[in-house]
Amino acid sequence: MRLISYFPDESIKIKHSADNWQQAIDHSMASLLKNGYVNAQYIQAIKDSTQHNGPYYILAPGVAMPHARPEHGALKTGMSLTLLKQGVMFDNNDEPVKLLIGLSAADADSHIEAIQALSELLSEEENLTSLLDCDTEKQLTDIIANA
Repeated sequence: MRLISYFPDESIKIKHSADNWQQAIDHSMASLLKNGYVNAQYIQAIKDSTQHNGPYYILAPGVAMPHARPEHGALKTGMSLTLLKQGVMFDNNDEPVKLLIGLSAADADSHIEAIQALSELLSEEENLTSLLDCDTEKQLTDIIANA
């Protein structure tokens, strides 16, 4: 399955900024909530876990993959991508996060292929730089679609 197929309609967005990390989580999960991939409890579980454990889902400088355990309200497996033009600070992290990849994993295995494809994309420094430098949602979508 291609990486882009994990992204439901309107799940690749550019936002100017977020007031705080909680709003950044809301931005990153909004399309998954709207499309029935997660419920509101799932989003709250991410925030609660972040408060208790720190931002364990930061993958690389400037990149985070907010997610929670499937039993907290993941209904279908899918992803979203939100680029913040102005990064947001997370507690216990030195660099602002600009790229948030929301993840909903309906079970322990269904998301592994998506994570592998995403890892391949992000492992190339030029791909990450291209994502962070995008000005339009179409540019972001094209990068994901070509992964």
